[in-house]
Amino acid sequence: MYHLTGHRNIVELETACEDRRSVNLIMELCAGGELFDRILAKGHYSEKEAANLCRQIVTVVHNCHSMGVMHRDLKPENFLFLSKDEDSPLKATDFGLSTFFKPGEVFNDFVGTAFYMAPEVLHWRYGPEADIWSAGVILYVLLSGSPPFYGETEKSIFKSILQGNINFLSDPWPSVSDSAKDLLSKMLRQDPKERLSASEVLNHLWMREDGDASDKPLDVAVLTRMKQFRAMNKFKKVALKVIAENLSEEEIVGLKEMFKLMDTDNSRTITFDELKAGLCKLGTNVSESEVRLLMEATDIDGNGTIDYVEFITATMHMNRMEKEKRLYTAFQHFDKDNSGYITMEELKQALQKYNTRDEKTINEILAEVDTDKDGRINYDEFVAMMRKGNPELVGNRLHT
Repeated sequence: MYHLTGHRNIVELETACEDRRSVNLIMELCAGGELFDRILAKGHYSEKEAANLCRQIVTVVHNCHSMGVMHRDLKPENFLFLSKDEDSPLKATDFGLSTFFKPGEVFNDFVGTAFYMAPEVLHWRYGPEADIWSAGVILYVLLSGSPPFYGETEKSIFKSILQGNINFLSDPWPSVSDSAKDLLSKMLRQDPKERLSASEVLNHLWMREDGDASDKPLDVAVLTRMKQFRAMNKFKKVALKVIAENLSEEEIVGLKEMFKLMDTDNSRTITFDELKAGLCKLGTNVSESEVRLLMEATDIDGNGTIDYVEFITATMHMNRMEKEKRLYTAFQHFDKDNSGYITMEELKQALQKYNTRDEKTINEILAEVDTDKDGRINYDEFVAMMRKGNPELVGNRLHT
């Protein structure tokens, strides 16, 4: 959940704390109840309503898969509404069975909930395609009010899943569009290799009706974060690197897996070719010139490759650095003489360490950050720079 933070359709994990009896996860409040309860109350949804909800569910799947995560327990009970409003966004929750995966990796843990399990899970050999099957089952339930594979016992449910006969004959299916049934049949293919990917589901004609899901390339979180990082000034990048070096293992475990996925020769650095191939594996179409710009921006020390800490720095979500303690620790790192200010000389020293010796660049950074124009950077100015361009952090300063 730390790894997936910042997505509008995934419940935010605010913090975690431990007492003698349990580990407590403090999560975003979702006051609208479960999708399961709304389905029960409604019976079934119109195609337009079902498409809107399914789009949000598959957007979560796409985000998870592009971040190297498989949910493994997608079902209506694990989607909450943020509020009781009719148009409230859906939020995925319960990542207790989720796991990190690498492309081509095969899993054999028998996990999930009977009605929503993919046939390959029952064969003990599966990958992320199993999430698409589960999302397809949810869509079938949204449109009809009942599951496609049914039985009185787990054994009979599993038998129905393995037979794979989808009922499109009884009500309400005769009045459901051919386009919706086409999508469902492609999400519920017995062979996972023939199943649509999350991006293909989101670009299916039925999902794109209304123009809600356009033809523009899908957002991939790692690429978005790298682009945001590219736009920052050099001093902010260096300050973020200081914060990244002090993050806990739990906070970066997912990004660590992504780094290992891109570092194909296990050299502990990512080259231009590895970055280009890695972004391609995540399902993004990035031009060579854009990869080069991302490479240059992420390579903070300018040595031609991206090391582990540089990768974490550029791809961590910005709420990783919102804690006052982290910002203050970073400020103190640059305020060598503990004067309460970062002087021009201290700024120069910090940037020279990362191959930025150009006086013009250093003066531009000082001019941008030093808002009271006294020739030095105080703590409030430093915090303002760190939070600039991060709307979720503005006005969220924590006092210790």
